[in-house]
Amino acid sequence: MQNYDWLITDGGNCEACEIKNDWEWTEKPYRLYRFLTDVEDILNKTSDERLILQAVRPLVRRLLTSSYWLAGEYKAPDSQRGWSVLTLYDEVDFPLTVQTVVWLPGRTSTIHNHGTWGIVALLDGEEKNSLWQRVGDSNVPNRIEKVGEKRLLPGDMMSFTSQAIHCVEALGNEPTVSFNLYGVTNYDRRFEFDSITHTAKKF
Repeated sequence: MQNYDWLITDGGNCEACEIKNDWEWTEKPYRLYRFLTDVEDILNKTSDERLILQAVRPLVRRLLTSSYWLAGEYKAPDSQRGWSVLTLYDEVDFPLTVQTVVWLPGRTSTIHNHGTWGIVALLDGEEKNSLWQRVGDSNVPNRIEKVGEKRLLPGDMMSFTSQAIHCVEALGNEPTVSFNLYGVTNYDRRFEFDSITHTAKKF
């Protein structure tokens, strides 16, 4: 089965990205601690989100290919909320959030942005991302409209810039499991959007 890497931009555009598996394959596993160090090195060289995502996507694929145990590291979702988050690494002042996320079938997230760059790699299940863009005017400056959809299957990856807006729906009969990586959140620029009025509210 062919896998895909997608980049979602601030304006809701969905761009296909080349999948690069150009690392040197060895018997030695690519461990989580080494992955985190490599990503931190990239962040120390550039603040350009597109360049960060371009450089980090192959590292995520390398990590998930080598450290296959990550696919089993998740929490059972809460039946009321419909989702769960397991933090895989947490350190004070470390500029990354690393987690696995599970959604129950049929559950849908709020419409939101993240206020930072991010990468989501689907490990199991099927997920639909609805994509949105801002179309506000002087009367309603934070209004949005839907501009597309993208489905993810296991092995697919979606990266997004800090102002990309989406909502997630778990499709099919099985929970979705994903590996999620985020930069440092700017909470002044993070929003949820009302599903009826399509206007913003602070996260």
